[in-house]
Amino acid sequence: MTRRIDMAFRRLVEVYQFFWMLESNAQQRLAWEDAAEARLARLRAEERAASQLQAMLIANPSGALGHAALDDEKALRKAGLL
Repeated sequence: MTRRIDMAFRRLVEVYQFFWMLESNAQQRLAWEDAAEARLARLRAEERAASQLQAMLIANPSGALGHAALDDEKALRKAGLL
């Protein structure tokens, strides 16, 4: 009787492991697709940034784009943002 229960339990575990393997493979394929989409999005963003830089340089050919700084409190207060 115990042997029969052991065999049934082993069979149940094997079936569970098989379905777990199928699910794992499906999740891996989804991860690969996500990674491919992320690579494409990064390439598009880099192209967009390069074209924006080119447009800025065309608009201001001297290359002197001002004295802008991130989180410049004085400029933020002057603009009424603080």
